[in-house]
Amino acid sequence: MSLCYLSIFLNRPVWSQKADNLTDEQVQQFVQQAQASGLSEAQIEQLAQSRGFTTADISKMRQRIGQVKAGPAKSAETSVVREQPATPTPPPAPAASSVFGASLFANANLSFEPNLRIPTPRNYQVGPEDELIVDVYGNAQQTYRPKVSPEGSIRLENLSPIYVNGLTIEQAEQRIVSRLRTLYAGLNTATSGIFAQVTLGSVRSIKVTLLGQVVRPGTYTLSSLATVFNALYAAGGPAPDRGSFRNIRVYRNNRLVRTLDVYDFLLHADQKDNIRLLDQDIIFVDHYGTRVELTGEVKQTGLYEVRPGETLRHVLAFAGNFTDKAYTASIALRRNTPTEQQLITIQPAEFGQFLPIAGDRYAVGAVLERVANKVSITGAVFRPGDYALEKNTTLQQLIKTAEGLREDAFLNRATIRRLRENLDPEVISVDLGRLLRNETADVPLQRDDVVQITAVGDLRTKRTVSIQGAINRSGSFDYVDSMTVANLVVLAGGFSDGAIASRMEIARRINGDTTGIPDGQNVQLIAFAIDQHLRLDPKDAQLILQPFDQVFVRLSPRYEAQKGASIAGEVVYPGTYAIRDRNERISDLITRSGGLKAGAYLPATRFSRKGELVSLDLKRILSNPDDVSNLLLEDGDLLTVPRQTELVRIRGEVVNPATVEYDPAKSFRAYVGEAGGFTAKASKRKVYVVGANGKIRPTRSWLGIRKYPSPEAGMELVVPARPPKDQTRLSASERLAVLTVIATASTVILTAIRVITNR
Repeated sequence: MSLCYLSIFLNRPVWSQKADNLTDEQVQQFVQQAQASGLSEAQIEQLAQSRGFTTADISKMRQRIGQVKAGPAKSAETSVVREQPATPTPPPAPAASSVFGASLFANANLSFEPNLRIPTPRNYQVGPEDELIVDVYGNAQQTYRPKVSPEGSIRLENLSPIYVNGLTIEQAEQRIVSRLRTLYAGLNTATSGIFAQVTLGSVRSIKVTLLGQVVRPGTYTLSSLATVFNALYAAGGPAPDRGSFRNIRVYRNNRLVRTLDVYDFLLHADQKDNIRLLDQDIIFVDHYGTRVELTGEVKQTGLYEVRPGETLRHVLAFAGNFTDKAYTASIALRRNTPTEQQLITIQPAEFGQFLPIAGDRYAVGAVLERVANKVSITGAVFRPGDYALEKNTTLQQLIKTAEGLREDAFLNRATIRRLRENLDPEVISVDLGRLLRNETADVPLQRDDVVQITAVGDLRTKRTVSIQGAINRSGSFDYVDSMTVANLVVLAGGFSDGAIASRMEIARRINGDTTGIPDGQNVQLIAFAIDQHLRLDPKDAQLILQPFDQVFVRLSPRYEAQKGASIAGEVVYPGTYAIRDRNERISDLITRSGGLKAGAYLPATRFSRKGELVSLDLKRILSNPDDVSNLLLEDGDLLTVPRQTELVRIRGEVVNPATVEYDPAKSFRAYVGEAGGFTAKASKRKVYVVGANGKIRPTRSWLGIRKYPSPEAGMELVVPARPPKDQTRLSASERLAVLTVIATASTVILTAIRVITNR
């Protein structure tokens, strides 16, 4: 473990964050602080563990520091390549996701950190900085927690140092118990009643070096329980573009102790070579030897590393073998030669003997969608679909297999669509009726034949009849033979309210027979009656319809839904009143409501239609009902007659907008004065009044003399603002146009004067 790495964990602000959440700038800052620290690496490690940091925390932080350090180096390498344009551009490195095994070390959610809460492995070798727990129990009770010194020994009570370095836990326990017998007679014997047990407390850290083709080579500080996979994961695993996943060697004391194949773990969950590491072990990842690419219809495509002696069958096994749609009759191979590529087709019998070489690209195709023995039948049969073509299958046999013909099958002709040997299509026509009566020879079928048996209904336009008017469900209905008018009325849900009892009408297309039809008439009209109970005459009820007939049911001319108008306010009986006829007017509505109350204020009366306010003079309407403003009533009209109002509202460009009482003795300017007078931005020529009934009365001017509207109760006096000067000022283009017109007019006038003078 590096000094800077451990010091980061002792930095107080980092305790509340995860290593994955730190920015590169924070990591670099911590590295600089660590370099200025005076503690040794071992001291920093002990202090970090005492503060609760786990081995997983330390490993994650180590990876972040390695990434930050690798970043600038990669940038430098890139800049060097760009400064040498004459150097051929190397082929792009394969994506990590395409190299089989690379995702194991690239998965951020996967951790190979050792479990420190497991029982102590009996073959664990004790070393410096390990903490041992010696429990004495039975007739005597005592617990010792000695730590192995750098010299490899521990001290208990006043005993001489006990050397345990390099011993397994079992061997160390035997040596410690033997020495403790000087303090506890008969220790670990049945007669003494005193027993002792030695276990491992906190474990030490070891240093392991990863060399070769790994993502982040270097020396790493790991837990003493770490295995080869723990170290590989901390270093990012083998580099996908060059590292071997099958030749990972572990050296101990300059001697090869184990060779690890990651494929054994990925394919068989075999960890026999994932040994526990010791201090100063070296893990070396070699370059990959033979790597081939497998694409197409296999369960896992990608780049696979092949060891000597492994065949194509092994590569297929690496990929999970073929998918369900794979074409297994052969595999296409593109192989590199010294000068070009070579295409090779590999048969299934060769899979077990064919040896891949570096750069091979194998492609597994998919089976064809084409069916080798298929014939199809569609149309008027009970079970249309695809069927197997047996030997000597004929058209009659296929129809029988499809459960026979439907009753509506058109027997005069059936068609067989067939592909010739050159795949040109052809159509074979068959008289199906004669074939079924055995009057003609049966037709042998061929592969991919499609038999089409047409239904009688498919050979004619879809036949419908329609009904509309005073009917509950107007629309079109499918025509059936012998359909009557009564049938159609029932399908349409019967007559609606208001259906007239005098006549109905049928519009019929002229098809062939034109007897009794005048020239130029293209539609035949048939009228018939229904009785007062909306029942068809027995004779007319049996009237047979023809395809495409249109039936019209008339509505009574005086039938319509009720309409109403409302009146509110100062009337005797406010409310909603039905409109009796089309000639009822506003004055009639007031009369039907009992007339006006004494407090009604007619100038403020408001009339609305469909939500829109309509200004009217109710006083003039009542004095002259024939006035044009006495409007005809429509459905939803609302007339509101308010009480006398005694207020006047003043708003707009006045000093103090306000609402004041109405005084008939006051003038228009007096009301403006009550609001503080006009402001500097007031447009006095545009002042207007909104009357109580909604009518707008503007200010009128004549020869510069303004005549303001006369005040009235309930009015709203509005003083608008003058438009900004930039809105009234002409633009440069407008001024140029005006000057051009003036200049042109001046020229014309001067020319005319010269002409007159010369005369």
